[in-house]
Amino acid sequence: MRKLITSLLLFTVMLSSHRLQAQGCVAIRSTGGFCTAGQEKHPDTAAQWQFTINNRYYISNRDYIGSAYQKIRQTLGNVVINHAYTMDMAIYRILNPRWTLMLDLPISANARSQCYLQDGIYHRFSTHSFGEGDIRFAVYRWLLDPTRMPKGNIQVGLGIKLPTGNDNVQDYFKTSDSTKTFGPVDQSIQLGDGGTGITLEINAFYNFTPKVGVYGNFYYLSNPVDQNGISNTHGATPSATSIANGSSVMSCPDQYMARAGVNLQFNRLFVSAGVRDDCLPVHDLIGGSDGFRRPGYIISGEPGLTYVFSKVSLYTYVPIAIVRDRTQSVPDKITTELTGVYTHGDAAFASYVVNIGANIRF
Repeated sequence: MRKLITSLLLFTVMLSSHRLQAQGCVAIRSTGGFCTAGQEKHPDTAAQWQFTINNRYYISNRDYIGSAYQKIRQTLGNVVINHAYTMDMAIYRILNPRWTLMLDLPISANARSQCYLQDGIYHRFSTHSFGEGDIRFAVYRWLLDPTRMPKGNIQVGLGIKLPTGNDNVQDYFKTSDSTKTFGPVDQSIQLGDGGTGITLEINAFYNFTPKVGVYGNFYYLSNPVDQNGISNTHGATPSATSIANGSSVMSCPDQYMARAGVNLQFNRLFVSAGVRDDCLPVHDLIGGSDGFRRPGYIISGEPGLTYVFSKVSLYTYVPIAIVRDRTQSVPDKITTELTGVYTHGDAAFASYVVNIGANIRF
């Protein structure tokens, strides 16, 4: 019984980052699985290798400025809609009960539907991206001896995110029925952000009883690079405003996630309920914060189900958005200062995200 409870709690820690990508135009990308592979059983009987595959899908079609829902976009029919699918594949090497290595590769397929206006009518077209994202490598350590502290523990992870994903995927943008431009797709569906990043993770759990436990996760990706040099004009000539406020080139932003909840056990079936905060901040922790980005955060309720077999765990998690806020970016603030008119950009968010996956122990 204790092994199963520990299995779920630690497996839930791992799942937390599979949902790091934001639910819409706020470009928080997937960054792979938190390390609990090899810890799904009691640590002193852990497998040496584990493999996790997570499938995430969402549709973003609700537009916000700040936390205010822009219903007018739905009425006019010109809301931007993102269809995003990512498959994360992570492999874990358990060195001993305390130390674990992880390598994660995301593969994404995205489509972005938007409009151009001609003769007073909005017409839709789509741009697309497909391929591998930014690979991440991380090292993890349990702070307490798992063999002596089976009821609870804290894990710290340090990693590096490499710019292996294409941050300059290009497609055609229609500007009228007869004209189009060719240029980089929107930042929200680019496969990578163009920066080498440093990741910090803190994962914790505690079992009150063999049937009830709690968990908490924190993840931060620091991207010291200010901008990635990719144009944000979709193949068009940069406007005077975008040059003045610096938004003609894409930013290379930080991102973070905080998550906490409760797990309940019913034989091999586990039910979890939690809350999470996914955020792309306005300002980076290290380096500049210039260039185009859509900063914002999503606070979600996160129900989940996991079924544990002897070697395989199957799960589904569905974060449901409670609060969505597209915060004011650095270019927004620069434009406000230059013009004296308050400027605040918008972003489209999803109502929920579907995560389905499996963890396999070898």
